[in-house]
Amino acid sequence: MSRRASGLQAWAVQRLTAIYIGAFFVYLIGAVVLSPPADVGVWREQVGGGVASVAWLLFILALCWHAWIGIRDVVIDYIHPPVIRLGVLIAFGGGLVACLLWGVKIILLASGA
Repeated sequence: MSRRASGLQAWAVQRLTAIYIGAFFVYLIGAVVLSPPADVGVWREQVGGGVASVAWLLFILALCWHAWIGIRDVVIDYIHPPVIRLGVLIAFGGGLVACLLWGVKIILLASGA
């Protein structure tokens, strides 16, 4: 794949993840405003359901992927020494992986798995 196609792919993924994140926020705000959970048990039932847990997992994955593309592009554009660039990318990548795993753990605990 050429470099131009790689940039186009990152651009497309950035836009698709932004659309999913935005649509999920609209749904989430609507759901919380229309029927706010009374307690943690109700929240667990809402988040831990089959379709809802898949939607939440996709949201967490899309959010981390979107953040990675944005951070990677900014770091590549503005940090020029290769060693520092690599260190910053590893630090941000590790943080995003930790956030992703934490989100997955929360969804699994809510679903009772």
